[in-house]
Amino acid sequence: MAERPHGGLILPDGRAIGRPALLLDLDGTLIDIASTPDAVVIPPSLPQLLRRLRARHDDAVAIISGRPVEAVDALLDHAAYAVAGEHGAALRTAPGGPVVRDGLPVLPEAALARAAAVVGRFPGALVERKAHGVALHYRQVPEAAAALRAAAEAIVAACPGFSLLAGSMTWEVRPDGVHKGNAVRALMAAPPFAGRVPVFIGDDVTDRDAIAAAVAMGGVGLLVAEAFATPAGVRAWLEDA
Repeated sequence: MAERPHGGLILPDGRAIGRPALLLDLDGTLIDIASTPDAVVIPPSLPQLLRRLRARHDDAVAIISGRPVEAVDALLDHAAYAVAGEHGAALRTAPGGPVVRDGLPVLPEAALARAAAVVGRFPGALVERKAHGVALHYRQVPEAAAALRAAAEAIVAACPGFSLLAGSMTWEVRPDGVHKGNAVRALMAAPPFAGRVPVFIGDDVTDRDAIAAAVAMGGVGLLVAEAFATPAGVRAWLEDA
């Protein structure tokens, strides 16, 4: 195993990274996925772990999530230096700073009503409204997958400027060009991340754009299942990262 560089870290495969920027997905990466978005359990030690990582790496610690920025901050007690929410549609680049959205389109109410009507046919399915889109969750009713996908596709067809994203037991309608890869690029262009090596960790197909962006910038992208097995494994590694 390589020797840990000053201010750096050792990856699970033994490689040494100097001056990392830690860019972390939330659900399925730092915390276990729950039956519904509101049912997640935050390990009591997680906010303090993130604060220790900030102190260790000069604040270069961010969360990149499909959840709204405000929801991430509430769950983690504002422990991350920066948060990119809604797959990059919203960005808070510093503690207490404003949440910035770059003039993205908003789904019309008729489209949201259509989504709610379809979801209402499947008890246990959920509609998650976001500032610039909507997510249809079917984790508790897998048999609803096809119907919810059809509803999401119909919304995309009726709403120019939006596209469909397949997530973990979720269909999400989001503005075109919004993905976690762009969130990685935006964060890495600003202090305290600029000039550091991006290390992104995620668990889902929605994280692959971020992994590709981190690698393209000379950094590293890791999938939970391949490198850590579970969110508990991620947290254990971060204790020494």
